[in-house]
Amino acid sequence: MIFNSIEFLIFFSIVLTLYFLFSFHWRWLLLLGASYYFYAAWKPVYLILIVYSTLVDYFVGHRIAQTDDVKHKKRLLLISLVSNLGLLFTFKYLDFFSQSIQSVINLAGWSFQVPTIDLVLPVGISFYTFQTLSYTFEVYKGNIQPEKNLGIFALFVSFFPQLVAGPIERPQHLLPQFKAQFQFDSKRVKSGFRLMLWGMFKKVVIADQLAQQVNAVYNDPENAFGLGVIFATYAFAFQIFCDFSGYSDIAIGAARVMGFDLKLNFKLPYLAQSIPEFWRRWHISLSTWFRDYLYIPLGGNRQSQRRTYLNLMIVFVVSGLWHGANWTFVVWGFVHGLMMIGSLLTRNLWQKLFNLLKISQFPALEIRFKIFSTFHLVVFAWIFFRANSMSDAFTLIRHAVQMTSQDALILFLFFILIFILCGLTPLQKFREFGEYFQSKPPQARWAFYIICTLLILNFGVTQEIPFIYFQF
Repeated sequence: MIFNSIEFLIFFSIVLTLYFLFSFHWRWLLLLGASYYFYAAWKPVYLILIVYSTLVDYFVGHRIAQTDDVKHKKRLLLISLVSNLGLLFTFKYLDFFSQSIQSVINLAGWSFQVPTIDLVLPVGISFYTFQTLSYTFEVYKGNIQPEKNLGIFALFVSFFPQLVAGPIERPQHLLPQFKAQFQFDSKRVKSGFRLMLWGMFKKVVIADQLAQQVNAVYNDPENAFGLGVIFATYAFAFQIFCDFSGYSDIAIGAARVMGFDLKLNFKLPYLAQSIPEFWRRWHISLSTWFRDYLYIPLGGNRQSQRRTYLNLMIVFVVSGLWHGANWTFVVWGFVHGLMMIGSLLTRNLWQKLFNLLKISQFPALEIRFKIFSTFHLVVFAWIFFRANSMSDAFTLIRHAVQMTSQDALILFLFFILIFILCGLTPLQKFREFGEYFQSKPPQARWAFYIICTLLILNFGVTQEIPFIYFQF
């Protein structure tokens, strides 16, 4: 069941109606049943995996809190890590590594055949695995007490709005909300529905339409050249943003309608003025997860500069692998790691250059330059993320520079347009979609709602194209 489907519209309408009819004490049970049904609608047997992860971390969390033995706590934490990451590795990465080893064996001329199991990847396994692991980590660090109610904890792991593509929630933020008593609040409900509408618009009207242009080029790289490759890459940058942030908007909006607050996952990432800032704005729940549970435990920036850069590279390579079992994702993460380190190494150098050229005396020009350069670094890296293989990625890069003088002139003018847009003052001040429209006259709001709805019905209902991040 996907958000942009009639089935979800019916499902959510029923759940929402029952939610406000039910007594507060039984709402968690309704949401748990609805969440399990939501996931089982895709493949019922894989519901076992969520239940397994839930039970492991529930009991591990309680055992960790009951012992003062540091070594025993570490052993219990290891049980959680092996159980959850073991499932993730088996279903998502086992065949990838088997095939990679097989390629090395074939290059060496050996005849050994590495076995594969060819399992169907469970939807959202990367997301709910990281969410339940965050609970174990927080209990282990002593930041929270273990949840006593198994049903409430199971709901935390499987809450349907953000189950398959985030935001990845922390236990101290979401768990207490399942115990709070929410009354019907028309203002909050309207705000949630507005955000859901906007998310659906971004997905089916923008992302899915851009996908047609992107797929035509990236699925046939041998016959794509010049501006075709470049504009398709720009199109993918906005496709993936509208697709993924659209999902997050729908998830946050659906939760808000019921009274729950999910964390913001995107904050105008393409207006970032550096690569570090981009990662503070893009997929925020994942970036902070890796920061808190991988980068800091590795030592963060508390050691030598060389070790700090190594830690950053490890985080970005693992982040790339988290996105998919393909070398293209690993290279995408590696490229972002290089750009992150390069940004930190050259930060002072760029500032000195701006001062020398007197650019710093014109803040708007400096801002435009930083946004423009950061955006294009990110766009370049998206080539590896979207390409079907490494050979396709290099073919597209090679073909992108093959253009006529007229194409070069068009691209130059396009760059100037983007440069101008990068510094527009209205774009610099972030405001949530619902907050923005709340201040508009009713006539303007309803006109926009109707137009959005008509476009969604015209473009999206019959296609029901899955969200990109469902595959992760």
